[in-house]
Amino acid sequence: MQSLKTNNYLTLMLFLGLSSSFPVWALEGDAERGQAAAAVCTACHQADGSGMNNPDGESWPRLAGQKAEYIYKQMQDFQEGHRVNATMQPFAGMLDDQQIKDVAVYYSQLPVKPGQGGDQVDEELLAWGEHLATQGDWDRYIVPCSSCHGPGNQGAGPDFPGIAGQHAGYLQQTLKDWQSQKRDNDPLHLMAAIAERMNDRDIQAVSAWLATQPAQ
Repeated sequence: MQSLKTNNYLTLMLFLGLSSSFPVWALEGDAERGQAAAAVCTACHQADGSGMNNPDGESWPRLAGQKAEYIYKQMQDFQEGHRVNATMQPFAGMLDDQQIKDVAVYYSQLPVKPGQGGDQVDEELLAWGEHLATQGDWDRYIVPCSSCHGPGNQGAGPDFPGIAGQHAGYLQQTLKDWQSQKRDNDPLHLMAAIAERMNDRDIQAVSAWLATQPAQ
C-alpha cells in the first residue's frame, strides 16, 4: 500500500512539473452567437452564468468568467460520454462543435459574481480550508489546489478550471463525485487520487474557503 501511495505521489509530482509546459491555445468562438446558443443553459446556469448554490440538493456551477478552453472540453466530454450527467448530456448533444466554442467564449467573457456558501461555516473551518487550498496536507499526499488550478486558483488550461469564487455546494458535490468515481475525466486521475484522501471535513472546509475567494 505504501509503495502504491509513493508511486501515485511521484506521478503527481512529475505531472505538476510538466504541466507548466503544456501549450495554451485560444478558442475560436463568437460570443454574440454564443449568447444565442446559450439559451438552453439558462435554466440551470442562469442568464448571467452565475449558476446556483443549493446546499440541500444539486448545485450548478458558475460559468461566467470560467476559462473558455475548460468549458469547451467539459462539453466535449459530456457529448462523448467521458463525463456523465443525466441533465447535461442531452443539452450538450443539442449543440454542434462550433456552437460549443461560441458558448464557451460567451460565458468566459461574462462578469463574475461572488461565490455562495462560504459564509455557512465557522472561522476555524475556513482557516483549515485555506490551509488545504494553499499549502495542502503533504502527510496525506494532498497537494494544494493551486498546484494544478494555477495562481489564486484562477484556472490553468483546458483541464483545470478556475475554482476561486465557485459555489461551495458545487465544489463539495464535485469532490464527492471524484471520491466515488462518479466523475472520471481528469488527466492521470489526479483529482480522484486527491479527493479519495480527503474526509468530509476537508471537503467542506476547502469548498467553503474557495467560495469566499475572488474569481478572475
